[in-house]
Amino acid sequence: MTWPKCGTTWMQEIVWTMRNNPDLDHPLASQSVMARSPFLDYDMLAFSKNVPPIDDGHPVIEAFKEKCPGKDPKDGIMLQLSEALPDPRTIKTHLPFSLLTPDLLDTAKVVYVARSPKDVVVSYHHHSRLVLVQGYTGSLDQFVQYFLDDNLVYGPYWLHMKEAWEKRDHPNMHFVFFEDVKTNTMLKLRKLNKFLDTNLTEEQLQKVAHYTSFSEMKSREEIKLEFESSLNKLVLSSDGGFFRKGEVGDGQKRLSPEQQANVDQWTKKHTQDFGASFKYSS
Repeated sequence: MTWPKCGTTWMQEIVWTMRNNPDLDHPLASQSVMARSPFLDYDMLAFSKNVPPIDDGHPVIEAFKEKCPGKDPKDGIMLQLSEALPDPRTIKTHLPFSLLTPDLLDTAKVVYVARSPKDVVVSYHHHSRLVLVQGYTGSLDQFVQYFLDDNLVYGPYWLHMKEAWEKRDHPNMHFVFFEDVKTNTMLKLRKLNKFLDTNLTEEQLQKVAHYTSFSEMKSREEIKLEFESSLNKLVLSSDGGFFRKGEVGDGQKRLSPEQQANVDQWTKKHTQDFGASFKYSS
């Protein structure tokens, strides 16, 4: 569970690999990450008029046909994939706790990833220009203002994060910051290993760390290949694709001093009462 651009796909692959592929020999590991670990709320985005339909031959549709025989994709591809997957299921969502079942933490383990607001807004700006379902064409300055006004898809980032932060001590909740996973990956994988009860060896954790590193995931370009028809080709060629930088501190490089000050003010206003703090450099 994350707000967009907080390291969702990275953690999605980490968790799936730890639970299913620690020796990097699983026969389905090369399958679409969306087929192995469904994006629960993608169905609300998939049928946008801005996006070409997902037709036969698409990796997700082929997985759907295999796992959900006789089912209609129009009834929800990801919802039905999530239901059909065998245990252990790993499901991705950008929805906050308040829009999911109230007993979620009584029936599932939740890994929540938060990220510094400056890096989030810069990464989400790129994503919103890249992905046709959002098709953003405005300036970075306008986008920052939308973020500060809580007027982006998935609603206020601070409220999304606050709902998770308040549940961080639940035994089925694992709250982690993107920056901490990035700067001390092995330590965080060991903690995940304990939380998920995966009982991996140090050697297996090293394999997971390498396989899910930014450079390795970018080289596989899974998301680009799966959704190339849904991406803005001009943005893709000029500014990069789904895996762009994956680093700590890009927001400070890309935002103007005024934009940074506005984000700092927003952060202080909305997060000081629940104690979350952010790192802006590695």
